[in-house]
Amino acid sequence: MNIVENIQEAATYIGSKTKIRAKVGIVLGSGLGALADALTEATAIAYEDIPHFPRSNVKGHKGKLIAGKFENVPILVMAGRVHAYEGYSAADVVFPARVMVTLGARNLVLTNAAGAVNAAFKPGELMVITDQLNLTGLNPLVGPEHPELGHRFTDVSSAYHPAHIETCDKAARRIGLTLRKGVYAGLLGPSFETPAEIRMLRTMGADAVGMSTVLETIAAHQMRARVLGISCITNMAAGILQQKIDHREVMEVGARVSSVFLELIGSLLPDLTK
Repeated sequence: MNIVENIQEAATYIGSKTKIRAKVGIVLGSGLGALADALTEATAIAYEDIPHFPRSNVKGHKGKLIAGKFENVPILVMAGRVHAYEGYSAADVVFPARVMVTLGARNLVLTNAAGAVNAAFKPGELMVITDQLNLTGLNPLVGPEHPELGHRFTDVSSAYHPAHIETCDKAARRIGLTLRKGVYAGLLGPSFETPAEIRMLRTMGADAVGMSTVLETIAAHQMRARVLGISCITNMAAGILQQKIDHREVMEVGARVSSVFLELIGSLLPDLTK
């Protein structure tokens, strides 16, 4: 079977387990798993039960796809994602996002935990991604061409959909939340960046840095889906403060921000597919 057949088989299996037909899919980053627990009419499917689905072993990623409703809006939620640093290929990393789009979720909200490269940012803030730097050295469009997924030479000049960014701004204003905006740099990981690398990223125009999202965004664009990216700033990047970076800090800040994140998503969802 080729990748298109694998995607369709996974989508068919998921569709057989739930009556939810969602136009929005959400990928939850480290520490932001509370949304998965807040769904109603929910059906949770373990990644290991879905044909061809990769499995995450990172702490803070539950490894379940949940179909349900939030604020009465039907959505698909990935509680956890896989990363290239776990040994997965770029095609594996984006496979779940491709499946969600195939199921009809043509609006993707990709979230992540990120370190602040911009020294004006603070842990606990949310940043709407306006553009990205793919510095992973990988691209999910490499390999055999599959026209069913879209054009190989995909235009990502508007990687994050301008209308979705505006919708997110309006949703934040309704709840009195101030959002940061900026460029997200995606690196391979899993080691955190050095102070010299952070200086390089700042020179390149990055505002935040992480180890996910950029590959999913490229694959979503190939399939003509609309992407909204939201980073939870969980720590200051290396060299900004005189302290070590710890994944536990990432998880703790993500958990503290969960209530604000849920409120933003609740305000955002009704307008996301208009």
